[in-house]
Amino acid sequence: MKQEITDRQKEILQFIAEFGQENGYPPSLRDIAAHFGISSTNGVAGHLEKLVTKNFLSKESNSSRALSITEKGWLVLSDEGLTSEKEADNPFALPLLGRVAAGFPIMHYDNIEGSVVVDPSMLRERKDSFALKVKGDSMINAGIFEGDIVVVHKQIFASNGDIVVAQIDGEVTVKTYLRKNNQIILLPANEKYEPIVISQNSNFTLIGKVTGVTRCLN
Repeated sequence: MKQEITDRQKEILQFIAEFGQENGYPPSLRDIAAHFGISSTNGVAGHLEKLVTKNFLSKESNSSRALSITEKGWLVLSDEGLTSEKEADNPFALPLLGRVAAGFPIMHYDNIEGSVVVDPSMLRERKDSFALKVKGDSMINAGIFEGDIVVVHKQIFASNGDIVVAQIDGEVTVKTYLRKNNQIILLPANEKYEPIVISQNSNFTLIGKVTGVTRCLN
């Protein structure tokens, strides 16, 4: 990643991250040009296009307001140590990856929808953390409701009682992990649902452990 991105591109990526954390939306081309003293927005657009091509940024339209930092972008910011110690105490934006089912495993883990600001106390390591939006009600007795954002630390192991995000035959779900007699069981926290017993024929992957939950109260 260090060979893929130039110093100026890293600076712009960091500025986009910091601006988004402070304002809740990405900077415009003029914002970026003014910050770096670039005379033409065309010069800024060139840097942004290279960041998009290299998959450090995603852009859904021709407007820079539609920019979002990809998971690869967040990783390079962490890898380069661009976040200061002072900023580590402030809210931090994580990539928001699609949705995760909390009823039955029905949603795919394959897309980055944007980013979400979370308290750093929810994180183990920024570079190995991401957020998912919950769909379903099977974890309500664990305090996880539909529409909540779960913060996840990527890891391929878990202890009994951990709330995890797992992929089963290409689908993703959040459940409580239990391993008993060499059998993996994913437990819901709602009596309406049955445990998911992982068979030997299942394509099972443990994606990570849930380390925090946040929600927006309207």
